[in-house]
Amino acid sequence: MAELSTLGRPYAEAVFRLARDADDLNGWQARLELLAQIVANPQMAAYLADPLVGPEQAAAAVIEVAGDGLGQLAGNFVHVLARSERLPLLPEIRAQYEALKDDAEGVLEADIVSALPLAQDQIEGLVTALKTRFGREVHAHVKIDAALIGGVVVQVGDRIMDGSVKGRLEQMAFALRG
Repeated sequence: MAELSTLGRPYAEAVFRLARDADDLNGWQARLELLAQIVANPQMAAYLADPLVGPEQAAAAVIEVAGDGLGQLAGNFVHVLARSERLPLLPEIRAQYEALKDDAEGVLEADIVSALPLAQDQIEGLVTALKTRFGREVHAHVKIDAALIGGVVVQVGDRIMDGSVKGRLEQMAFALRG
């Protein structure tokens, strides 16, 4: 089976074009977030996976849980996904949509993983350095991973900057084997 990212990409791109043309990027981001949360709910996921539930029933259930604020276009989108048996792709579609939105707005997402909790000024310093390096706005997501022993690992897109003790130890081990 194809990767989720491959399956979700055309839907994310279509919704992004629709949202951009309607000048409603934030509105669609909120709708997709809501829909992704709904289909990721274990009870809803089990319902959607039931072979006795048809596409129209599945779409109706998701739309009902989403409520009146979803709107007609988003409701139509849910129906399209249900007919194609792609409702479980909504979390992936949401993630790809957000990446497209961030790119259009000149924003980069950065994952900062630290061995120890970082002070706010340390986080701000890292974000400032990333803004300078990439010349774009940066949204940082900070996580703690004690396995790093010390230091931080920063990932921006496919670039990884490993300043962790664990990373340095792995580099030394590789050099010694080499």
